[in-house]
Amino acid sequence: MLHIVNKSPHERDALDACLRVAQGGAILLIEDAVYAATRGDAAEARLRDALSRCKVYALAPDLEARGMQDRVMEGVATVDYGGFVDLVAEHKTCQSWL
Repeated sequence: MLHIVNKSPHERDALDACLRVAQGGAILLIEDAVYAATRGDAAEARLRDALSRCKVYALAPDLEARGMQDRVMEGVATVDYGGFVDLVAEHKTCQSWL
């Protein structure tokens, strides 16, 4: 399953809800959720824990739009829009966390 999170971990609990149930598959952080993928963010430890059971991706254009492209934590892969489409095509199901 591909879990897609778009809300900032500082404003909503969508990422935490996703991390509680995601067991395998992949997590894609888009829009303001990309803040969670940056070094030093309050969500860093929780996301590091998720890396042991899921692949974690962040949408590069959203990181760039927020000036965070140079702060991505180790283990998180970045993808462009084509990579986003590839992830959706690779997974039989997608869950958007609002």
